[in-house]
Amino acid sequence: MIKQVEGDILLTKAQVIAHGIAAMDPMNQGLAKSLHEKYPAMHKDFHHWCHQHHPKPGEAWMWGGPDGLRIVNMITQDGGYGHGSKPSHATVQHVNHALKALHKMATKEKFTSIALPRLATGVGGLDWNEVEPLIKKHLGDLDIPVYVYTVYHAGRQAKED
Repeated sequence: MIKQVEGDILLTKAQVIAHGIAAMDPMNQGLAKSLHEKYPAMHKDFHHWCHQHHPKPGEAWMWGGPDGLRIVNMITQDGGYGHGSKPSHATVQHVNHALKALHKMATKEKFTSIALPRLATGVGGLDWNEVEPLIKKHLGDLDIPVYVYTVYHAGRQAKED
């Protein structure tokens, strides 16, 4: 069940927050920045994982936070390696593969709910009209609530039920 909501994704009641970034992303813009500020250990652990595994676009990594929260960092952008390098824009192909990885992870880990932004349309630079059908294709058959935060309202909890 996919439901579009408006509000602050950081206030979600969903078990999992999924978002798109690059490997070794500095997490200094958009939702990644907010997650980095709220969960600095996640950022540190993600970089450690990237150094060990050198993930490619389309892969996903899950971090376990307080109170059962999970954050899934989906690699939707190239770049991030090398001192001072910046992530490039996302691609539809990378988003497609990352959503496939999220679906597989959600099934294996038995997620109870997922919240995600308009994936890869902010910093990632993609058009929502290209991304939305991919979310429906890959997450629409999950038997759990999937909340897509289409409009950001700082400090306001979305009506997820």
